[in-house]
Parts: sequence; structure tokens; C-alpha cells
Amino acid sequence: MSTGNGLVNEPRLIEQFMQLVRTDSESTRERQMCDLLAQRFRELGLDVEEDETGEAIGHEAGNLFAWLEASPGLEDIPPIFFTCHMDTVAPGTGIRPRLDEDGYIRSDGTTILGSDDKAGIAAILEAVRTIRERGIPHGPVQVVITVGEELGLKGSRMLDKGRIRGVFGYALDSNGPVGEIVTAAPSQAKITAVIRGKSAHAGVNPEDGISAIQVASKAIASMSLGRIDEETTANIGSFQGGRQTNIVCDLVTITAEARSLDAGKLERQIGSMREAFERAAGQFGASVEFQSEIMYPAFRIADDEPVVRLAAEAMRAIGLVPRTVRSGGGSDANHFNGKGFPTVNLAIGYEHIHTTREQMPVGELVKAAEAVIAIIRQAANRPEELRP
Repeated sequence: MSTGNGLVNEPRLIEQFMQLVRTDSESTRERQMCDLLAQRFRELGLDVEEDETGEAIGHEAGNLFAWLEASPGLEDIPPIFFTCHMDTVAPGTGIRPRLDEDGYIRSDGTTILGSDDKAGIAAILEAVRTIRERGIPHGPVQVVITVGEELGLKGSRMLDKGRIRGVFGYALDSNGPVGEIVTAAPSQAKITAVIRGKSAHAGVNPEDGISAIQVASKAIASMSLGRIDEETTANIGSFQGGRQTNIVCDLVTITAEARSLDAGKLERQIGSMREAFERAAGQFGASVEFQSEIMYPAFRIADDEPVVRLAAEAMRAIGLVPRTVRSGGGSDANHFNGKGFPTVNLAIGYEHIHTTREQMPVGELVKAAEAVIAIIRQAANRPEELRP
């Protein structure tokens, strides 16, 4: 079953992907995967380091950094980097992948597959192997594999930007067909609101109580939620409170989020949600504690920026039609951009991620590896694109 142009070793790529997804790495428990990747990169001749992020955030392992030296004579080319994350969501323990006759790799249906983001890692490993085997000229390349991405981009958030050696980079962590290039993604604010009312007996003297549930419901009913505009969304994620039906509830905790590509719009959405809680609390004589925290910054990169042009040229070189898109979700690319390193997120073709129906088309896996090779080739052939 051949699905690419013959540049990469497809059976080897499939087997590598299978090994990665069989290696447990649910978020916080990434040690086994980290050690396997360190071994694989060292076997390919890369220098490998692990940072202290794991200890800082309570995970078994830290972020991994691998360095591929340039081909002789190309040492002066500015480096680029590729990044993926090694953790997965649950249920991700004991994954049993299989290759079906329709060309899709799936789990047995009791777990996720883990193509998010082990498809990206497999593509990078195969790309490096192919470059080594075929003697493809290349400049210096850094690979950064993060932890805790699925728990709010923790690994990339804690990452010391002094460890990044590339001038710009590519995350391999987006859905959609290979060839799509995510050039914009929103910032996310995490919101917590604690409503404090007054307990009373619901049957004897309810008028002496203040229902925190009623206050919170009134506030939420008055909010603009869902799709606010083409750049902004907001959502109530959880509503917790109450004990028994004969007690007026005196405490409710709400968790929510707001996202936007525009910092001003995000600030206004957060402000309107705060105002709704405070207004309802004031109406009923309750109190509210409102907190919001920016989890990661937004980014927006123009199509004519070098990081985008290089990727688009690489996609065309392997017969794909590049297309720039924007995402409604965050990725490690948000933090890399926030740290000053222009980074786009490349689609790698995985489907139904975070579900037990997750699947990975082999054809897209092959194209993803080919795309990494093509980007590295373009960087070597067009070094002027890498220099300020």
C-alpha cells in the first residue's frame, strides 16, 4: 500500500507510529514516552536535552530538545525548529492500534488512538531518518517535544525561551488535510466565578435565604455566549453548587472561558461576563468573586511572512496545494509566538481526536513526513528566507 511519492519508508513510518501510540503518555505521566523519544533521537545522531519543566508543573518528565547539526558547508544557515507534544488525553493507557484495510490506523475502540500528537512526532522522526539515509543537504534543525499540552499548554508555557535556537518554527498539531497552515489562533482566558448567597430552610423560611443558584442562573441567562463574532467565543464549562432540596443554596462555583483573536475584544467579553455576575449578585444581595487568567496569547501571522512562505513553497514542492487558515483553538504555537518565535501550526490529517473513534489516515501520515522533509529542504535552498 503506497500512498506517497516514495521518498519516505512507509512501512517503517507506520511501525514507528504504532510504537509511539502503544507507549503510554497520558498527561502528567510522560516519562516512558520522553525516554523513548530521547533514545530515538540519539540513535539518529541528534544531541538531546530535557529541561526541568516536569518538576515545576508536577509531571513525570520535562520538555525535550533535540538538535540536528547542519550538513557540511551549511552551518551558517539560520536554524528552524519543529514542535509536537508527547502527552495525550485519557483514555490513553494500553492503546492497541491496528491498520485497517481502508488505510486508516485506529485503536480497538476502548481508548483514543493518540495521533494527537504522536502522528506529528512520527513524521518528524521519519523525516530525520530519511534525510540521514539519503544524504539530503540541510541546515541546522531543532526539535522541541513538549509535555502537558493537553492540560492547558503547560509545557510550552513554562519553556525557557533561551532554549529555542530556531528563528521560526512549525508545530505539527492541527486537524485538516496536510497542506493547511494555521496562521492565526485565539487567546484564551480561564474564568472562575464564586457566588456566595445565604442558606436557609427552603420550606420554613426561604425568604431569609439568598439562592446562589438563582443568582448564577440570572447572570448566565443575561450573557452573550457561544459565537460572539467571527473572532470571539465564550462558554460556561461547569456549574457546581447545592446540597439538598430543602436548603437554599448559598454557594455556587462557575468555570468558564472566553477566546478571541483580538485582545480588545477578549477584554471586553471578560468584562461583560464579570458585569453580568456582579449585576445579578447586587440585585439579590449576594456577593461574587470573579477571577480571570490569560492562559495563552493569540497569534496572527501574515501570509507573506517567511515562516508561511517557506511552508507554502514546501507544500507545492511535494504536489500539495497550500492553504492558510485560522483556528478557534490553542496549541503550543500560541506560546512560541508569545515568546517571540514566529510559529505556524501545520495540519497533519488526524480525525476525531480526543474520542475513541480517533483515526489516522496513512496517506496523511506519509504526507506529513514528506512535508517536514520539504520544509527542511526549502530552508537549505532559500537561506535568505531565514535571515532578518
